Amino acid sequence: MKISQKGLYALEAVMTLGHRYGTGTVKIREIAIENDLPEKFLELILLELKNARIVESVRGAKGGYQLRRPPSQIHLSEIIRLIDGPLAPFGDADQLRSLIAQNDDHRALFEVFLKVRDSAAKILESTSIADLIARRVGPRKGGKRKHHEKEGTVLSIVEKEARK
Repeated sequence: MKISQKGLYALEAVMTLGHRYGTGTVKIREIAIENDLPEKFLELILLELKNARIVESVRGAKGGYQLRRPPSQIHLSEIIRLIDGPLAPFGDADQLRSLIAQNDDHRALFEVFLKVRDSAAKILESTSIADLIARRVGPRKGGKRKHHEKEGTVLSIVEKEARK
């Protein structure tokens, strides 16, 4: 599984909307500034999230974006699959099971990949946006560090989890 920059941006945007859940809409510009994200790219990401019914948009002067469901009901796996595809290194779980059944020479390797996929999926499916918001540390607005180095970003939280 590889999470793209687009996937990280989508997670950051959803976390921002989750942090403000129940307070009304948030403008794209606010999300972009708060997370140091490119606004035009963020527009495309939010449109994709809207089409997947994760967020909704409101038009007008007080318009913007908001989550369609509470942050506790949106899991990382849903966003990652939407933006970056399957959680497995070689397609989805069914494809891996098929490779295990068809390829005697590499069965053991594909079985390990399936275990990795299942473990990653379990973590991502049980971790909600609310969980990440609760664990967010550091300032909400950036300093002089690059976006991916800021404390409290999805990347820094994932890196800390990986070290445990």
